[in-house]
Amino acid sequence: MTMKVRKAVFPAAGLGTRFLPATKAQPKEMLPLVDKPIIQYGVEEAMASGCNQILIITGRGKQAIEDHFDVSYELERMLAERNKTDLLQIVRSISDMIYVAYVRQKEALGLGHAVLMARELVGHEPFAVLLADDVIDAKVPCLKQMVEVFDQTQCSVLATQIIEGKMISSYGVLDVKPVAGSGFGDRLFEIKNMVEKPKPEDAPSNLAIIGRYILTPGIFDCLANTPTGAGGELQLTDGMRLLLQKEKMYAYVYEGRRHDTGDKLGFLKATVEFALKREDLGDPFREYLKGLKL
Repeated sequence: MTMKVRKAVFPAAGLGTRFLPATKAQPKEMLPLVDKPIIQYGVEEAMASGCNQILIITGRGKQAIEDHFDVSYELERMLAERNKTDLLQIVRSISDMIYVAYVRQKEALGLGHAVLMARELVGHEPFAVLLADDVIDAKVPCLKQMVEVFDQTQCSVLATQIIEGKMISSYGVLDVKPVAGSGFGDRLFEIKNMVEKPKPEDAPSNLAIIGRYILTPGIFDCLANTPTGAGGELQLTDGMRLLLQKEKMYAYVYEGRRHDTGDKLGFLKATVEFALKREDLGDPFREYLKGLKL
């Protein structure tokens, strides 16, 4: 039977220290790009890619995420009474959007540990993992592109992008071989190995893993049998390397523009670019930017 990707996991238990003091009492996933929280971009991408069940791995101080995707009766009633139907529709569209389940991660012990926390709710089926920090602006959602690869291969698929120069040392890097005749042009590769944050001279390629994964359920046994590393953290890359010994895995160079909103400068750039694309804000904001004496 052909497997389908129906569930999407969002690890969201991190402390967001790079955005202190803003994240002292607010989850970094709730920081807004223009007027929408970062995590909502990812949830909307997952929905548009065929996922109808969202699993969010949360931790202490993340209540605002649950509140955001829940019904707000008082707010809806106030908007209805004041006949603010456009805002009411926006608020209701968020709570009506999806089925959401939450798993509490008591300690932030690495991305691999966060994924392992989803084991009971995911069960024995493939699933997607989306890192909310990576907001990807694409005509066809990045995850949907990956689902098309999974539907054909029935194997784990990692999103990848070309990173040149010294910055490659900030990523997991793939050792790959091209897949000929796949129907995906020169964008699909079979993964031979992966290295976490290598020195530039040791990187096996310029293809870096970014925050979109489709994984088969075999990853859970691999993570459960993967030793922890520095700081007692369980790394997803280590678990995927073990899975690679048992199953084929593919890398897909997605089409689209990635914004690293977990970085302050990346967050500012994303805010500007998303604002410029808005029908209600684009033109006046563009005029404002032109008037700055830079």
